[in-house]
Amino acid sequence: MYLREVFKAEDCEVNGYTANSGVKLKTNDFVEIEVDLTRETAMKPEALPLEIIHEEAEFLIVNKPPEMLVHPTHKDKNGTLLNALSYYLNSETLKERNGGGEENQSKIQNPKSKIIRPGLVHRLDKKTSGLLLIAKTARAHRVLSDHFQRKLVEKKYLALVEGIVEKDRGEIIAPIGRYEETKHWNIKENGKHAETHFQVKERFADTTLLELQPITGRTNQLRIHCEHLGHPIVGDEKRGGREFSRLSLHAYQLSFYHPTSHQKLTFEIDLPPDFIVELK
Repeated sequence: MYLREVFKAEDCEVNGYTANSGVKLKTNDFVEIEVDLTRETAMKPEALPLEIIHEEAEFLIVNKPPEMLVHPTHKDKNGTLLNALSYYLNSETLKERNGGGEENQSKIQNPKSKIIRPGLVHRLDKKTSGLLLIAKTARAHRVLSDHFQRKLVEKKYLALVEGIVEKDRGEIIAPIGRYEETKHWNIKENGKHAETHFQVKERFADTTLLELQPITGRTNQLRIHCEHLGHPIVGDEKRGGREFSRLSLHAYQLSFYHPTSHQKLTFEIDLPPDFIVELK
């Protein structure tokens, strides 16, 4: 949002000429942007609870709770996962800065005290819980983002869906697009290719626990594809699911290659307690 304001204020130039956001850059173009480094960012640090599953020098993995936005928006600037991560990763530096004094000021100049900006490698919907990979360095962010683009990362979800899914496993292949008139994402004939693989984990009286693996990463893909299958996710009232305390969709497994050692890593977490209550 801030960069849009910069463009509107004509504080961005390409090769000496005022540029807008639609300009396509070419090799050797010279870009100048005037920014206010004192301006507070939307990623305001907040001391919010975090469940850290794993942490290393270059990345960490968190278990995001349902109903928590991943990043701030123009409407919601507080209470998001990035607000919490900004505080967690920089708590010592923030203490030093708030402490003041020459001794503390000298510590702030130490490279170890520099503000760490958490880098989102992927996202989860507000209503979805589960594993999220966060980069702690610019290099790790570049490497891991490239791995996502090259489909080297595998994500698996557990979803409690309405009704009894008869096939033990299968594929849902249906294009997804955005309907401009309603601002709604759904199956669309001229939409982008979308593919989800599913496997039945357990059947209950009137629900089925599915493992879902998205092969593509379209907006609301799993919710849309479950509805398309005829078995909307429990709690997804907009798409035909029953009213429930939460959306019963949980990212439970994440596999990726370490950004430095290139070793393949796999992390898995259990179903949340509110899923287990429903399954009993």
